[in-house]
Amino acid sequence: MATETSPRPRSATPSTIPQKRPMNLDDEQHIPAVSSPLNPDAPTSRARKAPAREQREKKESLKKREAKGVDSTRSSTPDTQTNIKKSRKVEKPPDIVRPVRYYTKPPSPSDFDAPRQPLFNPILTKGNHEFNECFEHISNKKAFRYTNCIADPGFPSSRWFRQTDAEPFQPRFSFQEASSHILFDSTGRSVTTEKGFRMARANVCAREGRWYYECKILSGVKPPTHNPSLTQQDSSSSSGGHVRLGWARREASLDTPVGFDAYSYGLRDVSGQKVHLSRPKDFAPSNDSFCEGDVIGLELTLPSLALHRKVVEGSYNKAVDVSDDLDPHPAAEAPEIVRDRVPIRYKGVVYFEQFEYSSAKDLEDLMNPAPSLSNAAVAAKDAAATAPPNPNHPSVPLRTLPFSSIKVYKNGKVLGTPFTDVFAFLPPASKAATQQGARDGMDDGMLGYFPAISVFRGGAAEINFGPDFWCPPSDLAAADGVDGEDANDDVPMDGNAIAMAPKDPKTRKQHSQGKNSRLRGMGERYVEQIAEDIVYDLIDEVDFWMLDAIENPDAAAADGAASQKARSASTAAGMETVEGLTQLGGGGGEIKEIVQEEE
Repeated sequence: MATETSPRPRSATPSTIPQKRPMNLDDEQHIPAVSSPLNPDAPTSRARKAPAREQREKKESLKKREAKGVDSTRSSTPDTQTNIKKSRKVEKPPDIVRPVRYYTKPPSPSDFDAPRQPLFNPILTKGNHEFNECFEHISNKKAFRYTNCIADPGFPSSRWFRQTDAEPFQPRFSFQEASSHILFDSTGRSVTTEKGFRMARANVCAREGRWYYECKILSGVKPPTHNPSLTQQDSSSSSGGHVRLGWARREASLDTPVGFDAYSYGLRDVSGQKVHLSRPKDFAPSNDSFCEGDVIGLELTLPSLALHRKVVEGSYNKAVDVSDDLDPHPAAEAPEIVRDRVPIRYKGVVYFEQFEYSSAKDLEDLMNPAPSLSNAAVAAKDAAATAPPNPNHPSVPLRTLPFSSIKVYKNGKVLGTPFTDVFAFLPPASKAATQQGARDGMDDGMLGYFPAISVFRGGAAEINFGPDFWCPPSDLAAADGVDGEDANDDVPMDGNAIAMAPKDPKTRKQHSQGKNSRLRGMGERYVEQIAEDIVYDLIDEVDFWMLDAIENPDAAAADGAASQKARSASTAAGMETVEGLTQLGGGGGEIKEIVQEEE
């Protein structure tokens, strides 16, 4: 009997119907993940990649938290708000650069008097000029710079002192920025020496624009008419000394002639040669010497400070910056001027002492005719470092100023333009001396090119800053005429004056008719410099007063009331007034204490 087989059990019906897998863009276009010989253009970037694994926050174990002393009862759940705050970038307010404040002794009654005229000791006489030795010269081995100052009741937050000048009150040679062997006349405009080459710089500097000054040779190379039998070479060898003149920066050594290093540009009296880096070169058409009685005029052209900052900051572009911008629109923000200085007493006179700028190694290496082994190794490694000075040089001290030049006149006639593209001087091209307390990158407002004269063994020269020049050039005479006649006229706004102005082929510059673009005497710059010093003193005083008001409002209010009372009673200045000033408070900000000793 056959057995009946049981039917096979039927599989269970799935509860859900499987859906079609979604296709991405690569599947729809049937693009393989890897290229093949049959499809070599297939992009490999579309290959499917596994999704990146989320990085988990690594937490410390309980034992590690207990070992560190962290509260173990705190929940291990991360604080979301704390993490959000930590992830946000906190923007700090910009640091305000301000001068360093020094705590000094209270001023004495004599400090409120104007600086006295320097004491002179007569040494020799040349013609109508009597030359004297100056006893007010300060020098030390730490490379400081000294300027006159005076105590003023209106400056309590600045520790009572502000900047001033000593007699004679005029543009002249600086008694401090001159070699100790320089002899001055009573006006401070004539110099000589009995030693080798010594330099004297003026008390006014040029920072931008076109400036002019004259120098008359009082004693030097004898003119050929003095002895017709002598040739020019014999005349120079039998001279009454030598004179070199030009423009120099503050880093230039005072015991060397003008043109000795990279910080000065000079002219020799012999053959009228130009000198820079101690290398004399001919430039005058006939190589005539500068003799006694000759009037040599020097014109310096510098671009605007705005273009100057582009050069030192590395943003200058020759294709974009095609003008010197000497007469731009007024800037919304003035340049940052910081003067770190402290009043000191020397022979009964109070001076401001501040750090001087020092020479850069890159500029010192330019004086070496042959590079050293170390310089050769650097040159082989970096070819750009061996490039000649230019506005975009990798080394900031070796950057030059476009549209800058020095033009020379002899007895009112143009001799030529011996120098173009002078070195930049704004920080970081100029650096402070390497010593404690000095700060780099600070512009004290007196960085620039100074009129400079160097004399040698009896050579004597007189300087003239205007306005009554002996042999004014035609550009200066024309500018004076325009100022005298059209001073009250409206300024043309159609730009015709600029379009009609001539273009200097040497400097590739088109002179406009603005204030800074016209040629001016250094005497005008002296007036501007005094106004700038006053403004900087007021800004420092207001800044320090605001610091005092933030930290101690009551003391700041007392300072203002007491200083106003002191100003109204300035006619009765004496010890009582000084004692009242010393009791005023105000000490906002960091103040460094200075211990002074009478020298």
